[in-house]
Amino acid sequence: MADREEPALEPERPRASTRRLAGATPAAKKVAGARRNPSVLGHEEDAPRWLRSAAGWSWRLIVVAAAVGLITYATIRVQLVFVAVFLALVFTAVLRPLVNLLSRWIPRAVATPLSMVLAVAVFAGLLTYVGFSVAGQWEDLGAQFNEGIGDILETLERSPLHITVTNEDVQGWITDAQDWISENSGAIASQAWASVGSVGQVFAALALATFLTVFFLMRGREMWEWFLNQLPARHRESWYLGGGAAWYTFSGYTRGTFLVAGADGILAVIILLALGVPLAAPLAVLVFIGAFIPLIGAPAAMVVAMVVALAANGIWNAVIVGIGIALIGQFEGHVLTPLVMGKQVSLHPVVVALVVTSGTLLAGILGAVIAVPIAAVAWSVFSLLRTVDPPTDFSQLDREADEAIEEVVEESQELQR
Repeated sequence: MADREEPALEPERPRASTRRLAGATPAAKKVAGARRNPSVLGHEEDAPRWLRSAAGWSWRLIVVAAAVGLITYATIRVQLVFVAVFLALVFTAVLRPLVNLLSRWIPRAVATPLSMVLAVAVFAGLLTYVGFSVAGQWEDLGAQFNEGIGDILETLERSPLHITVTNEDVQGWITDAQDWISENSGAIASQAWASVGSVGQVFAALALATFLTVFFLMRGREMWEWFLNQLPARHRESWYLGGGAAWYTFSGYTRGTFLVAGADGILAVIILLALGVPLAAPLAVLVFIGAFIPLIGAPAAMVVAMVVALAANGIWNAVIVGIGIALIGQFEGHVLTPLVMGKQVSLHPVVVALVVTSGTLLAGILGAVIAVPIAAVAWSVFSLLRTVDPPTDFSQLDREADEAIEEVVEESQELQR
C-alpha cells in the first residue's frame, strides 16, 4: 500500500509573547526557559512599564545602599586608619603652600620637616599663651564667679517665679553628688580606663598622620601618578580629572576653614576684651575651634562665653556677648566664607544642615567635622564628570500647560451645552 502523503501543516503563527524571539539563537532560547519566559531577553508584557521601571530602580538602590553600608562598616573597623589619613590630608592641605614657598630656596626634603616644626611651634605657643592666661586670671575669675552666682540666685528669688536657692540647698546638692560618685566609683573607674585607651588611640592616630603627612608633602604627586598608572588606560583620564577636582575642593575647604576660624577668633577676642569678660583669650580659642564644626561649634562656643560673662559681669553683659558672637557668625557665613572659599565649596545651606546632622548621628563630633568636606568633594567630582543637559525653560512649560488646561475647559463647556 502506498504511503499516503500527509497534508502539509500550516506553520503555527507565533504568539505575541514569543514573536520577539524569532531572531534569537537556539542557545539564547534555551537559557532559563526562554521559550516559556520571554522576559529573560528583556521583554515583559505582563507587568506595566512603570512597575518595571520602579523595580529596576529599586534593586539598583538596594545595591548602592548595600555598598555604602559595607564601606561604612569597613571604615568603622579601621576608624583609626581613616582618621589618620584624613588628618594627614588636612595637614598636607594647610602646609603645602608653605612647603612650596620654602622649596624655592631650600630642598623639598628640608622644607617639609621645617614647615611641620614651625606649625607645631605655633600651635604649642598658642596653647602656652592660653594656659598662662587661665592661670593668671583663675583666682579673680573664681571670686567673680561666686559673686555672679549669688547675683543670679538673688535675681531668681526676686523674679515672679520666686525661685529660692539657699546655701543649704547647694550643700545638699554637693553631698548628693559625692554620694553618687562613691556609689558609682567602679563605673567611673572603668570609664576612665576606657578614656585612657581612647587617649592612646588619639596619639597613635596623630603619629600615623604625621608620618603620612611627610610623604604626602614630599612625594605626593609621584604617589598619585603611580596609582593612576596601575589603572587601565581608558580610565586614567577620568580618575585624573576627578582626583584633581577632589583635591582642589578639599584643600580649598581646609585652608578656607582655618582662615575663617582664625578671623572668628580674632574678632571674638576683640569683643570679649572690649566688654571686660575674663578669660578672653581661652574663649577666643574656643570660638576658633568651634568654627571647624559646622552649625554646632559656633553656638556651643557662644553659650560658654555667655555663661562666663553672666557669672562674672551680669546678665546684660552676657546678652551683649551673645549678640556679638552671633554677629560674628553672620559675618562669617555671609562675607568671610564666600570671600575666602569662593566657588571651591558650593553646597547649599540646606545640604550642609542635612549632611552635618547625618554625620553627627553616624559618628558623633567626628562625623560632624568630616561630613561637609566629604560631601563637598563628592559633589565636585560628580559635577565635573557628569553630562549636564541644557536647562529647561519652565516658564514656557507653564504657559503651554495653562493653554492646554484652558482648551480642555472650553471643550468640556461646549459638550455640556
